[in-house]
Amino acid sequence: MSGQSSGCGLMSVVVHGDSALNQQEKELNQRLRRLYPAIRETETPLPRSWSPKDKFSYIGLSQNNLRVHYKGHGKTPKDAASVRATHPIPAACGVYYFEVKIISKGRDGYMGIGLSAQGVNMNRLPGWDKHSYGYHGDDGHSFCSSGTGQPYGPTFTTGDVIGCCVNLINNTCFYTKNGHSLGIAFTDLPPNLYPTVGLQTPGEVVDANFGQHPFVFDIEDYMREWRTKIQTQIDRFPIGEREGEWQSMIQKMVASYLVHHSYCATAEAFAKSTDQAVHEELASIKNRQKIQKLVLSGRMGEAIETTQQLYPSLLDRNPDLLFMLKVRQFIEMVNGTDSEVRCLGGRSPKSQDSYPGSPRPFSSPSHKASGSQPYLPGFDSNCCNGVTSNKSHSSSPHSHKPCPPGSSTALPASDISLNGNRSQQLINSNDVDMEVDHVTNGVSESSSNGFLNGSSKHPAEPDDCDADMEVESAQSKRQLCGGSQAAIERMIHFGRELQSMSEHLRRECGKNSANKKMLKDAFSLLAYSDPWSSPVGYQLDSIQREPVCSTLNSAILETHNLPKQPPLAQAVGQAAQCLAIMARSGSGSCAFASVDDYLH
Repeated sequence: MSGQSSGCGLMSVVVHGDSALNQQEKELNQRLRRLYPAIRETETPLPRSWSPKDKFSYIGLSQNNLRVHYKGHGKTPKDAASVRATHPIPAACGVYYFEVKIISKGRDGYMGIGLSAQGVNMNRLPGWDKHSYGYHGDDGHSFCSSGTGQPYGPTFTTGDVIGCCVNLINNTCFYTKNGHSLGIAFTDLPPNLYPTVGLQTPGEVVDANFGQHPFVFDIEDYMREWRTKIQTQIDRFPIGEREGEWQSMIQKMVASYLVHHSYCATAEAFAKSTDQAVHEELASIKNRQKIQKLVLSGRMGEAIETTQQLYPSLLDRNPDLLFMLKVRQFIEMVNGTDSEVRCLGGRSPKSQDSYPGSPRPFSSPSHKASGSQPYLPGFDSNCCNGVTSNKSHSSSPHSHKPCPPGSSTALPASDISLNGNRSQQLINSNDVDMEVDHVTNGVSESSSNGFLNGSSKHPAEPDDCDADMEVESAQSKRQLCGGSQAAIERMIHFGRELQSMSEHLRRECGKNSANKKMLKDAFSLLAYSDPWSSPVGYQLDSIQREPVCSTLNSAILETHNLPKQPPLAQAVGQAAQCLAIMARSGSGSCAFASVDDYLH
């Protein structure tokens, strides 16, 4: 019995230890992201520990390679030993900092803390060789690529915390002792230096802190100073006599941006106030707005059909685009948001996550068949296309079956009946004052119609029946295709047609790995009893509609000989790319020149 108890106790210790390590790793990641927001560690990893491969044999490592101890003879300078960190300091840090705590000064305290380039001899203390820099504890001297030191700061011993700060903007380095700056130690530093520590006599032990714990020195205050300096330089950049020319160019960029994203009313108002012309017909902008609303609300079948009505040859000329749209429609069917499965379930086609009061996206799939949703401006409650139509539909993957009687409310009188005819007046009059959500560089922007990613920010007043439905749906378990057997059968049939389309595309156009993966990921949703919580469940998130919406919108714009991407977005992208090039070339100021700081 006692053996069993001791076994359980050991297991408890192991589990607790793993949990503590996970928490420490989480805190480290959070601290490094806060200190170095411009760093992308997939491209330029930060130093996080000492390297077990890049050290002299007299160096021993422990405690996750953060503790360094000396294990040599320590009789002469030839017994000195150093270790470098796992990675060099990336220039995009702007300002980089690490600290070393002296656990024991050992016999003589011959310890050096500093920097060195890859390839520098590790059988030496930092600072003694070319491209090596160190601050030594026994005499307080700084060593700059030379065996001869210069007086710099106080000595340090057991219990002291020594910090090393590298300024990659002006290429200088200063040290701190117990939270106090000791002033500049080195200038004209080369790029790609590694944090380095060296020991020389028995008993010497030091611990490194690369962000695992809060620093003793307030490095963030120093970083704020430099961020202010860089931003002031940007703000004071001389424009000279070209200010009027630049102002006009910026106004044109803003106007084209508003038109690109179908901000009809705003685009008109801005063009009028700046005396510019809108280079797209208002009716065309409204049509794109209509299609974007359908995509962002998950009504993909209607979006495809509306696109084919308004731009008859667009999808025929872009089979890969059509395939992408239909794969997205399949995903919305699984989610229960596409009109075809909504109608079969006897419900309005609105997205599950778009009605007022929804606690979070995709949390409410099953509703009473007789339930109806509150009317939301800009989203018609008719299941078929959002417009009245006498047109019959085939069973192709983008078609829509007629809605069951009583499953939808009548359209407002202001809506226009297509009756199968193409019309540039597809949008009702209420759409003029509405803007749709969109995404730019992965950032979603809300608009004047109060919708963000399908979620209403300004809920309408639901009636009692609708309120009951919301409570019930919020508490109910999510179900495939909204829980309708007929909808599930339709979804499976649609999936077979989609597979046939994929095979046809492969025969006609050759293999397409992107299309293959897209279809495989979509079909994988059916392998799980709860697709929303599955590893591929991210596809059901409403935010995944945004890149689809952007791609379709760009394709439509191309038919009008308008740019696929607005010049403003291109300028922002070019600025971000410029900062990335600065980082790769070793210009540390890029760390404090974030494009986002000027966009928000």
